[in-house]
Parts: sequence; C-alpha cells; structure tokens
Amino acid sequence: MSFFRKFSLLILLLIFGRTTLFAEIKLPSLVGDRMVLQQKSAVNLWGWAKPGEQIDVKLGWEKENLHTTADENGNWKFTVHTPAADGKAYDIVLKGENTIKLHDVLLGEVWLCSGQSNMFFPVGRQEGTWKTGVQNYQQEIEQADYPNIRLFTVGLDVSQHPEEDVKGSWKRCSPETVESFSAVSYFFGRNLKQELNVPIGLISTSWGGTKAEAWTSKKVLEENPDFLPILERYAEKEEKYYHDLASYYGAKQKEIANTDLEKPSKGERNKDPYVLYNAMLHPLINYTIKGAIWYQGESNAERAYQYRSLFPAMIENWRRDWQQGDFPFYFVQIAPHRSQNAEIREAQLMAFQNVKNTGMVVTTDIGNPTDIHPRDKQTVGKRLSLWALAQTYGKEKLVFSGPIYDHMEKRKNSIQIYFDHTGAGLVKKGKDLTEFEIAGSNQKFYPAKARIKGNTVIVSSPKVKDPVAVRFAWKDIPAPNLFNKEGLPASPFRTDDWPGNTYEKF
Repeated sequence: MSFFRKFSLLILLLIFGRTTLFAEIKLPSLVGDRMVLQQKSAVNLWGWAKPGEQIDVKLGWEKENLHTTADENGNWKFTVHTPAADGKAYDIVLKGENTIKLHDVLLGEVWLCSGQSNMFFPVGRQEGTWKTGVQNYQQEIEQADYPNIRLFTVGLDVSQHPEEDVKGSWKRCSPETVESFSAVSYFFGRNLKQELNVPIGLISTSWGGTKAEAWTSKKVLEENPDFLPILERYAEKEEKYYHDLASYYGAKQKEIANTDLEKPSKGERNKDPYVLYNAMLHPLINYTIKGAIWYQGESNAERAYQYRSLFPAMIENWRRDWQQGDFPFYFVQIAPHRSQNAEIREAQLMAFQNVKNTGMVVTTDIGNPTDIHPRDKQTVGKRLSLWALAQTYGKEKLVFSGPIYDHMEKRKNSIQIYFDHTGAGLVKKGKDLTEFEIAGSNQKFYPAKARIKGNTVIVSSPKVKDPVAVRFAWKDIPAPNLFNKEGLPASPFRTDDWPGNTYEKF
C-alpha cells in the first residue's frame, strides 16, 4: 500500500473512527454493575453511541421509561432522580442498537476520595514497599465484610488533554477487595455506613508523590499569575525532553558506536501540572457525589506560600466542574515528619478558614517522625467522618474538630489565645502544655509557659517582656498536647504573618 493511501486511510479512521467505535451504546466504567447512585438527587447516566441513535432507559425504581438521542458527536446523557436509600438492589436497562443491563445498583451516599500517597495507602501490606499496611491490618481485612459499601479505584494514568473515561470497576467491599483499597477512604466510608445505615459508594482517585497542580485543570492554572512558574517549569521540562530526544535520534541515525546511549525519559509524569486532572478526574465529573475527601500536601511543602492560593483554586475548580454548588470538601492536615514544614500546615489551615464548606482533620498526635506514611489510618478516617456526620448529615451534638485558633489579646507581659471548636473544654495531655513559643517585636521566639484558662490559653516567657506574637506546634515534627475534652488535637498556628522559609518560592 502506498504512503498516500496509508495516510488517507489514517485520516478517514480519525474522522469516522468514533462513529464506528460507538455504533452500539457504550458506557463509561463508572456507570456499571454494583455502582452506588447518590440518593435523593438528580444523577447522570451517560455514554456514547452513533450520532442520532435513540437510547431508552428503564430504571428499576421508576415505572416510566426515559428517552434521549445521541448528539452529533455521539454523546448522550440522562439526568434521573433517585429516591431515598432503601437497601434494595436495582437493575437499570439501557437500549439502543444494543441492550445493556446493569445489575445490583444501590442508592446511598457517594464520596470522592483523592490525594497523594497517604490517601492511596492501602489497607493491606505489600512486602518490600512503602505500603506497610494499617495498624492491625490482618484483622481489619478479615472483618471487612460490608457488601453495601462499594469501592471504585481509578486506574493510574496521565494525559495532556481531558479524557472521557477511566479504568476501573465497582466492587463490593470484602476482605478480598479492601486489601488493596485506599485505607483512609475505607475507614471514612465504614464509619459513615455504621452511623447512617445506608449504602456507601467510594471513588478513590489518588496517586503517590503527586502535587496539587497535577489535580488542577490547565485553564485554572493559566488564569492565575501565581501559578505561571508551574507552567513555565513544565514548558522548560518538555522543551528539554524533545531537544534531548532529537539529539538521541540524531546520534542513532549517525550510527554512533556508543552502545550505552540512553533514550531520554519524561520522568515522573504524575508530577506534571494538570495531567491527573485530565486523566483521573475529568472523566468523573458527570457522576453525582455528596462530597470529597482529600489527603495531600506533602509534595507541595517546599512551595507552601503558593499552596495558600493553589489549594483553594483546586477546590473551586472541582466544584465548578461538578456543577453541584459548594459541595463538602474535607481534608487532612499533613502529619508531622522531618520533611514537612509548618508553613504547609498553615496553608491548609488558611484554606479551611477561607473556603466555605470545608473541614480539616488535624494529625499532630498520630504521625510518625521517621515515616511519612503513618499507619494509623483508622483515626484519620474516623475524624474525616466526624466532619461529614456533623456538617453534612446534621449530627448536631457531635464534636467534629479540635481547637482552632481564633484571635489573640495582649495582657501586659503575656498573650491570651482564644479558640473555636473547644468542645466541652480545653485539656492538656501531660503535666505542662507544650509547643508554645512567644516573641517580641524583634521576631525572636522563645519557649513559653502556657496555661489553660477556661477556653483560652495564657502564654508568657520571662525572656519576652513585651510580647507581640505566639506560635504553637510551629515545626516539622511537633508533639503538642493541647486537645479538647473530646480528644481532638488543636491545630498548629501562629499569630504573626512574618515571611517564612517558603515565602516567594513559586
């Protein structure tokens, strides 16, 4: 076959290939057997077919059939209304030129779970890897028999352009399926199931070592000047790769005798901006969710000041794309570790304080200073569920947060710190309060004496006669002992805004 004929055939395939591929109706992997649909909501069922093809759908909980027609690109979508969860398993039948019957569909609560390695971290242990398993992982796996909790793990992938589908399938929660599933997601969902007594759907889309910009759309990154350095670094990386690739093939063509010539690599693509948004998030946005949980920040710690704007921008990006308003977004403040600075925790605290309908879990009491992947994921999932149960599901008497700094007042040679979320009152675990520091206008901090007074803390030091600022747990590996009586730890904070180590690092 001539080159021209081959080229013409390729063009025809590109033009008509989609129509040929979707001559029969096709569903995304999220819309499948064993899925959970958000109860009492308008939810989407969507897919692809031949342009102009009529698609009928029969819902197991409805008497009437619904009808729609694929558009000129072969896309079609139904928006259907779901009743309250009743524990029943339903079938959904879709008919076009072919028939697809979905089985064992439940109505319940659906949550998106995302982040980097501490969210990806599975329940079970994988020998010889960083996946060391949660505490008591053998017992947790053996007891994970919850057929009405459904698990969907998005396959790892990257893309330069927004994709339409992901790899994965819904699975019933069992000892066999939970072992490799996200531990934080599972314990969060298990607590919701036990408290709400409805089916729970968990969509886990996470990848270790990834940065927030990888989970943010290109459009959002381009709109904010603060994020321009991210895109510039990426452009430089791509330019270098293609330059090195051209040099490599040039050397190969000249038959250079160097047998050790190594082909250039693009490196860890999951760290690049917007590639995970395109491949692992964009295909999900049609799926109706109740909210999202997030555990990430370690890979952005060196640019913590930038994270102050990047993290909120990512949250708003997701909310805008899902078109479900300001859905709940609960996240984990990163745990103490020698590589994690206080400024990234501050950036997360600021997101909680400034972005509506968010919640933050503090982990200063359950970290591991020598392991960035602490094994106590049960407590993390439990604390995330407290936020959801109280703020999303209306459990009004539930205390869901530890003490959060509100404001300070100067008292002669001391400073009085006021807190929100004190619950039944402030307590210290130990003889004396720890991790408080105080400074004067010279910005030099000294260890401080701190005492609880009602729902406040009085901070002072004989070395600081005229104090102006207080810091609490302001280090890579803090070990504070201030809690509320419900056992939830206080978040690290500072009262000053003096430039830190990551100031102007973008």
